[in-house]
Amino acid sequence: MLKQRIITALILLPIALCGFFLLEGAGFALFIGLVVSLGAWEWARLAGLSEQPARIGFALAVAVLLYLMYLVPGIAPFALGAAVIWWLVATALVLTYPESSVRWSGLLAKLVIGLLILLPAWQGLVLIKHSQQGNWLILAVMVLVWGADIGAYFSGKAFGKRKLAPAVSPGKSWEGLVGGLIASLIITLLVGLVRGWPAKQLMLCLGGAALVVLISVVGDLTESMFKRKSGIKDSSNLLPGHGGVLDRIDSLTAAIPFFAVLLWAADWAAL
Repeated sequence: MLKQRIITALILLPIALCGFFLLEGAGFALFIGLVVSLGAWEWARLAGLSEQPARIGFALAVAVLLYLMYLVPGIAPFALGAAVIWWLVATALVLTYPESSVRWSGLLAKLVIGLLILLPAWQGLVLIKHSQQGNWLILAVMVLVWGADIGAYFSGKAFGKRKLAPAVSPGKSWEGLVGGLIASLIITLLVGLVRGWPAKQLMLCLGGAALVVLISVVGDLTESMFKRKSGIKDSSNLLPGHGGVLDRIDSLTAAIPFFAVLLWAADWAAL
């Protein structure tokens, strides 16, 4: 399994790096759209569409919606606003699972939720890419989420006792959450000190980083919640040794829209 994970990572890493940081404009939007459409194909299975034609149909519908969003950039504020509302609702659903499942167990509800998860993530990345420091900002949100994941893993392994959401993901602990949050704040603090940010800006960035990391955890737990309800371990087998696309981007689907909204609200993208 480890060998398979390493081989897959070595193949995918250069593709991902080139797609995220070398492509621009329509090419970047298309690349991210492909990733999101694959995620939609996987989500259709979590929603209960077991037949391939239905799953492909949902993925194609998502691709069409992404194209329309690209043609009408004025939709962006509504897409990101819907994402903020959804992830706040998702927090409540995760915390009250399994009782909350009666509210979203229908096929239509699950498909709509899939749209609320996937479409704003694409929109947020496209907006961030178009900012002055697009590549650095994309790297920043990824480092925040990955740093939090690593910090949560080691702190959870060393100190984890109190379960964070046992009905959703028994392996996650409050100690892991705190450790991941501290790791991300240390990263943000070091970047701020190196770049010489004023105290006010540094505090704002630390608060924003904390919010992005906390909502990224909700993204992870939300996919886990739907997989548990569906009785599915991995969203797919597209990435040998790693599961599916959604398994790799679940935290980012929540973090990216919030990160984009914070940039938009505080005009950090111009910094």
